[in-house]
Amino acid sequence: MTKSSIQEPTFLILTALAAGPQHGYGIMTDVASISGDRVRLRAGTLYAALDRLRADGVVDVDREEIVDGRLRRYYKLTPPGAQLLAAEAARLSANAKAATNRLRRHAAGAAGMVRAAGAAMARGAA
Repeated sequence: MTKSSIQEPTFLILTALAAGPQHGYGIMTDVASISGDRVRLRAGTLYAALDRLRADGVVDVDREEIVDGRLRRYYKLTPPGAQLLAAEAARLSANAKAATNRLRRHAAGAAGMVRAAGAAMARGAA
């Protein structure tokens, strides 16, 4: 993958697979859990993403088994996939830290302006 960032569903799929190999339904439920049910992948969306991620060398098939007469394919994160996930997690963490720091300064500045306005009003009333 050559993008500087990845989409949230892809990030969540890779995060789910970082816990170990999973089959499609397991990935879908794990993504829902990780995202607090904000992201709910449909089967078609998931398998299209997995096909793309396999083509990019980010995930691979771990194993296949037959369960109740149906093929169950397990996917795993590859070493390049783990590197991609780590880089994206670091990028998101740095962005969140910058936002938190700016919000802290913004709140302090707003509180200072309120105090200054209150003091000016008090001086004007005296």
